[in-house]
Amino acid sequence: MGNSGIFAKLGPIALGSGAHRVVLDDPVVLAPMSGVTDLPFRRLVRGLGGALVVSEMIASWAMVRENRNTLRMAEVASGGPNAVQLAGCDPLAMAEAARIAVGLGADLIDINFGCPVKKVAIGQSAGSALMRDEAAAARILEATVAAVPVPVTLKMRMGWDHASLNAPGLARIAESCGIQMVTVHGRTRQQLYTGVADWAFVARVKRAVGIPVLVNGDILDEEDAAAALRQSGADGVMIGRGCYGRPWLPAQVAEYLRHGVRSPGPGLSRQKAVLLQHFRSILECFGVDTGIRLARKHLAWYSRGLPGSAEFRGALMRLEEVALVEALVGDFYDPLIEAETGLRIAA
Repeated sequence: MGNSGIFAKLGPIALGSGAHRVVLDDPVVLAPMSGVTDLPFRRLVRGLGGALVVSEMIASWAMVRENRNTLRMAEVASGGPNAVQLAGCDPLAMAEAARIAVGLGADLIDINFGCPVKKVAIGQSAGSALMRDEAAAARILEATVAAVPVPVTLKMRMGWDHASLNAPGLARIAESCGIQMVTVHGRTRQQLYTGVADWAFVARVKRAVGIPVLVNGDILDEEDAAAALRQSGADGVMIGRGCYGRPWLPAQVAEYLRHGVRSPGPGLSRQKAVLLQHFRSILECFGVDTGIRLARKHLAWYSRGLPGSAEFRGALMRLEEVALVEALVGDFYDPLIEAETGLRIAA
């Protein structure tokens, strides 16, 4: 079933006002993902037509201490709106970190009330732990909104567990604190990433507030995005792990929702070119030694589903020289590209 008209019904999302107004013509957002949405990846998604891109989650205390690596995490991609996501439990630190991020070029600040990992939620009383303390959550939201002139948004889960599904109520608190958009991952903290995201639950959050709501969780392709929108009534989608090895996915999803036609996606020749562009950007940003280690997971993700990908991944993990990695990429992709070209000619 086609989805023509979904975007016509949703329309663009406008956040903020005046010089700091941000308009998302295509509300398909790249989710913040630790170890994934670094600057090279965000630049790539933006260059391939992605709308809003969000940084990795950044600890507010590290930002305030102006840790060099943390400040690098907050660098922004040119050519469109950028959000920097912050996590923390101290309102003053969150406010100061937000001011620093805006000074570095952030167009929006996103607050994390959704991270489920033990180190953050238990060890630091941050992330999803704040869904259990709405008074503390409100103090953080108010302080951050008051600290910066740019729009502030919030990402959270359905609740801590299924006995405390308080996302609708917390969304109302957030709206009253000046938060301008809420994203809801359709799982509880206790679920971590198990089970299935409950897109229909997000409809309860949408009904509770007047600000835009994004639906997140288990959106791996265009049909998932359309189904998530239908079930949630949300104003847009946020896509996370579906973008692993597919930095073109946010733009593809936007195109599908706008016109109801699924793009075949880039051919293998184009995929190889994007992969190499990504690899070289990682090396430029992080240096050769660190860059090769960081790039391995990305290059492995690009190969998923292709013939011989297991062997490619195994060989990749052993290489530590740029020339050898690029040669391996050519040896893997070039025969596949030749075969794909032959099939097109034959057809």
